[in-house]
Amino acid sequence: MKQKFAKALRTFRRDVYKIEHDPVEVKHLTEESLHFTADFLDNAYHYHFHKLPDASRAEIINMVNNYALEALLPPIVEKMTRRHLILEKRLDLLVSLLEKALERIGDDDS
Repeated sequence: MKQKFAKALRTFRRDVYKIEHDPVEVKHLTEESLHFTADFLDNAYHYHFHKLPDASRAEIINMVNNYALEALLPPIVEKMTRRHLILEKRLDLLVSLLEKALERIGDDDS
């Protein structure tokens, strides 16, 4: 039983490595994360003034807002999305590993 579980664990580790390093998987992961990043940034909130400010102050606030949305947020959101997608795939692999382990334990009890 230890050998079967060790084999399943090696398979899990190999699949996790493949998700993070295989060129095809990396390309697919990058495309998916860019798609989600664009969707997230399209839904970004916009600041609305409650009182009408003077023109120079409104222009400065809009410049800061545009800089944050166009320069700062995209790489940060992309990295967070990519990490989230990798963790989701690793979790799916871990669940399948656990299912295999439970099946093998059940087979040995029978």
